[in-house]
Amino acid sequence: MAIVDLVMPKMGESIMEATVLKWLKKEGDAVQMDETVLEIATDKVDSEVPSTAEGVITELLYKENDVVPIGSIIARIKTGAEETAAPATPAKTPTADNSVSHPQTNTYSNTTNTATAPSGNGNRFYSPLVLNIAAQEGISLSELEAMPGTGIEGRVTKKDILEYVSNKKNKSQQKVESSPFTVHSPAQASGKAESSQVAVQNQSQSSTENATPATVVNQPSTTYSGNVEIIEMDRMRKLIADHMVRSKQTSPHVTSFSEADVTNLVMWREKVKKEFEKREGTKITFTPLFIEAIVRCIKKFPIVNSSVDGDRIIIKKDINIGMAAALPNGNLIVPVIKNADQLNLVGLAKQVNTLADNARNNKLKSEDIQGGTFTMTNVGTFGSLMGTPIINQPQVAILAVGAIKKRPVVIETPHGDSIAIRHMMYLSMSYDHRIVDGSVGATFLTAVANELENFNIDREF
Repeated sequence: MAIVDLVMPKMGESIMEATVLKWLKKEGDAVQMDETVLEIATDKVDSEVPSTAEGVITELLYKENDVVPIGSIIARIKTGAEETAAPATPAKTPTADNSVSHPQTNTYSNTTNTATAPSGNGNRFYSPLVLNIAAQEGISLSELEAMPGTGIEGRVTKKDILEYVSNKKNKSQQKVESSPFTVHSPAQASGKAESSQVAVQNQSQSSTENATPATVVNQPSTTYSGNVEIIEMDRMRKLIADHMVRSKQTSPHVTSFSEADVTNLVMWREKVKKEFEKREGTKITFTPLFIEAIVRCIKKFPIVNSSVDGDRIIIKKDINIGMAAALPNGNLIVPVIKNADQLNLVGLAKQVNTLADNARNNKLKSEDIQGGTFTMTNVGTFGSLMGTPIINQPQVAILAVGAIKKRPVVIETPHGDSIAIRHMMYLSMSYDHRIVDGSVGATFLTAVANELENFNIDREF
């Protein structure tokens, strides 16, 4: 008999962990090759994990709602295949993976042992989220190395570092409160005598009682006055929030704005939309027309279709356009049109409509949201004239199109200027200023606007 490890699959470039939603199999159950074993969720999409072997599940290493790093062993399957060294493997597996055999039950008892080994050799793994929090809070590498970790192989998790930061701040606050040289704000000046008395009391408190000031310090953040409603973030909203914060911490955002007269584009779509749907079996919206213009300009400015890896710029030869789409619960997701530069307008329209429908009906697959190299979001769908979108990491640019509005505009002609009613639209693009300079970002955006303004009203589809 052989033991096959089932690992948490990689779901995308920027995804480092996934949450176990539901186990569809339990220990002792038989499983077929490619049969679904569990359902998982990331900040982008829910998905299913199939079995990589046929056999019997001998061990489930995580419980439902556990957050699991990508690449971690989540279950073990006993197959009917013979092992070349059968006696050695069973003896080795429990020893090597002792820290992950029962993550939930052994977390605290093994914390000290699992944390000291990695820190001793200086080769400890830290997720990008942990490193970002450490940088933001001013935590040095030596502090990270000494920090106990409750994750697999003693890794420091988000929970670990947040607890460390909270305890560090509480200790610092206690020192300030207990200091005879406490500096009071103007609002506290009138209560100086009372504050001095509290400081003296704090000095006389034992170490056991020191937990009380920490509770008092944190109390204002959990106390709300007035008529309020408190809503707990759902799992996806928490993940989206982390993703947005990481993007801001990673990329210095700059946003450029432009305006386009899209009258020709609007009139052309109005003229052909019925015939287009009748002939092609799908609707023609503005989105594929915008994507078509973006793709043309990416070919002229490939730097916006890239990512950053340390000191290296990775230019992506494939042009995979992500488009923000709404989920039934109101959250946004970014399905990806792969190789958009190889599709004609009909192909783009069908891809856009299919992905949008799947998003609305919760039918997107994990591969549908992977591999994006540039993102477009249509804030005009919600009535906004313009927006300042946040970059979808690890990309370096995201373009937003606003609502199309009729406005009086000055038209320049060979015979002089005139005022006419035109269909106008604002465009905005946020880009990573580490590698996309303002001149390149603004020029690219202007090029997209020009593509839309010069749309051929007589074109065939």
